[in-house]
Amino acid sequence: MITLPPSDQDLHAYVDGQLSEAERQQLAVYLAAHPAVAEQVRAWQQDAQHLRSALSGALHMAPNPQLDPAAIRHSLRRQRTRHFATAALLLIAVSIGGMGGWQARSLNMARHVLPMADAVQAYRMFAVKDGMANDWNAATSRDAQSWLDQQFARADRIPDLAALGFKPVGGRMISTEQGAAAMLVYEDADGRKVSFYIRPPGPQHYLLARGSRRDGEVQADYWSSADYNYALVTPADAAAVRSALRQSI
Repeated sequence: MITLPPSDQDLHAYVDGQLSEAERQQLAVYLAAHPAVAEQVRAWQQDAQHLRSALSGALHMAPNPQLDPAAIRHSLRRQRTRHFATAALLLIAVSIGGMGGWQARSLNMARHVLPMADAVQAYRMFAVKDGMANDWNAATSRDAQSWLDQQFARADRIPDLAALGFKPVGGRMISTEQGAAAMLVYEDADGRKVSFYIRPPGPQHYLLARGSRRDGEVQADYWSSADYNYALVTPADAAAVRSALRQSI
């Protein structure tokens, strides 16, 4: 059972459907009695829905009917020569590898989805818009690092972009397919915004080689530690920010 009041990790597990039925009922009773927490959970659920919708084209691939086991078995029955039987057996092997459950699906997704696509979408949907709902706010707390440390044990230190005029102004927890994520938004005196994004690597511990990619008007620099994946998302023309980041990590 969950210890009350629930932690943010418990609430994200509720959003992601990772709790037992008894735990879900326990949290449902708690949320009914605490409307402010319930409103936060609803916001996370909306975040998860928005991100999944934004990424749906990359995350869902059409099945290949030629790899259906029933179709392959039918093909085997029709084949009479060694040549065709061997080819069909090869299709069975591919089918088994392609239909090996969630693990195979996760690895397939990892190969086809652009690195840290969720970080880019979160930046576009939340960071650049005024009035973003915050779970951490510089107006009420100066220590963004402590806020992140409460959510992610052993995480990397947040980038220090003060020399470039950027300071943390707000942070938001987000539910993703990989689990609870967080986005820390920086802003400079001209109103330009960049975001630092952190999330777990997912059930298959899919870590990222250091790299970067441009996506329209923004660019994502990404990397991994032993426990988390990270991205710094910036306007595509903010080369100085990215240079400073590479020197600090």
